[in-house]
Amino acid sequence: MHKFLIHNHGDHVGVATADIDAGEKVVGVFMDNNSTIEVEARQAIPLGHKIAIAALGAGSDVLKYNVKIGTTPEGFALGDYVHTHNLKTARW
Repeated sequence: MHKFLIHNHGDHVGVATADIDAGEKVVGVFMDNNSTIEVEARQAIPLGHKIAIAALGAGSDVLKYNVKIGTTPEGFALGDYVHTHNLKTARW
């Protein structure tokens, strides 16, 4: 059973459909073709929040919906909890 959804291939984050525990191996489903990915969560990730499905370096663009939603000032690793502490929004 999946615990997160990814909108499109090429996205860097998925969205938790249930709470995810730190260290938990979870399956995500790509909504554009129903393929799956397995990721080990590095931190706890609450329902509705983002999990990294790619490692990104400092200053990288972060994609969701195949659209830049922000940048990562210090980078993040595969399985990281992605939120305001490691994502600078593109909105303002």
